[in-house]
Amino acid sequence: MRLALLFLAALTATPALAVEAYRVGGLPLGEGLTIREAPDAAAPALGQVPVGARLRGFGCTSDTPSGLTWCRVKGGRFLGWARRRYLAPD
Repeated sequence: MRLALLFLAALTATPALAVEAYRVGGLPLGEGLTIREAPDAAAPALGQVPVGARLRGFGCTSDTPSGLTWCRVKGGRFLGWARRRYLAPD
């Protein structure tokens, strides 16, 4: 019985959401990284963060309209999506 309960608990357990740290980079001089409402370049912009800014990441996906990789990020007052290519591990 105990083994069956442990097995059931393992099947229903969900992993904790890992938070990643990123630093914004790889943009042309004077440009900022746009944070968007959805993982799509056509989605409304929530705002921009400057090059060098630190962001917290909550997972990435390439299951997007463009097929490009976007990450769910939080930086300052913005919580939205940013292109992965401009995020370096921090």
